Amino acid sequence: MTIAHLLEDFGMKTPVEPALPAISEELIEEQRLASFENGYSAGWDDAVTAKDQENTRISAELASSLEDLNFTYQEAQSQLLDSLDPMFKVLTSAVLPDAMAASFGHHIVDQLASMAKGQADQPMQIVVSPGEGAAVRSLLPEKFSVPVTVREDSVLSPGQAYLSVGSAECEINCDALLESIQDSIEAFTYHANEDSHYG
Repeated sequence: MTIAHLLEDFGMKTPVEPALPAISEELIEEQRLASFENGYSAGWDDAVTAKDQENTRISAELASSLEDLNFTYQEAQSQLLDSLDPMFKVLTSAVLPDAMAASFGHHIVDQLASMAKGQADQPMQIVVSPGEGAAVRSLLPEKFSVPVTVREDSVLSPGQAYLSVGSAECEINCDALLESIQDSIEAFTYHANEDSHYG
């Protein structure tokens, strides 16, 4: 036998609420699908946002790298031009003049032979500066069918010569050629420096 009847009951009597109506499986499935769609959509939006942020970061890094690379290229080009400038000066002030002086007579003979190809029976004349006549005469081959006149003219400076074969004439001017080469090198250096400074 129990002693429950001897003990006082301190509990409150609460009315029992009626049970909720049963939720259908279809409604539960719809709620699951809606939750899944909301979660999927939120995940997709997060992924797109992360991808956009990554693209922005990569673009910024690439732009910075290209800017650094461009600066490095311009700096390297400027340093290269600065180091080439003394070489160009030595080339145009010492090497080329000596090379031209050494080959001046050969150049005259080659030019005269070229001019005489179609006019072998025409008179040929070479006019050079004082002191260069003997060197040019010694280089003339025996192959010319018409004698070649070599004369010196005090109007001409060393490195200048006038050639004539019949009515055809030609001028050789080593100083003008050297000056033209120097001008071309100076123009190249100037424009390259301007491009490297202003992009």
